[in-house]
Amino acid sequence: MAERIESLKGGIIGSLSVSFAFVLASLLNTLVLAKYFQILASLQTDINWHLWVSGAVATFTGFLFGVTYRYIIRSDQNPQLKAGGVLAFGLVRGLTQIEFGWNSHSTIWSFVVLAFESVLWFIIAAIALDIAIKLGWVKPFSSK
Repeated sequence: MAERIESLKGGIIGSLSVSFAFVLASLLNTLVLAKYFQILASLQTDINWHLWVSGAVATFTGFLFGVTYRYIIRSDQNPQLKAGGVLAFGLVRGLTQIEFGWNSHSTIWSFVVLAFESVLWFIIAAIALDIAIKLGWVKPFSSK
């Protein structure tokens, strides 16, 4: 039962950090990138169904990342394993953006920005989870 509670806490921290990064990236895309770089105009979002669904996907994948990250960093502090987990979640989330309905007239640069920001979100979540584990808010997975 204690492991489930710790996984839930890790999931909540992951979810909150990815949701925060999603909001910041959406504001950055709409207010800066799409406004000043015409090649990235497709990144501009309004408050519509696409934004809400993207936010829900980001929140859910952040929760799953938080739960999984505890298992990734068990007792071995393997930096390649951590980086691989972050990269895998980031790229999968970036691919859901492409699959979920970005217009075909979008440039390749829009997709590159989306993939980069998705990986960045999970880097932020990994840092938040590492801090939470060091502060004792979340206990790492204990293999018995």
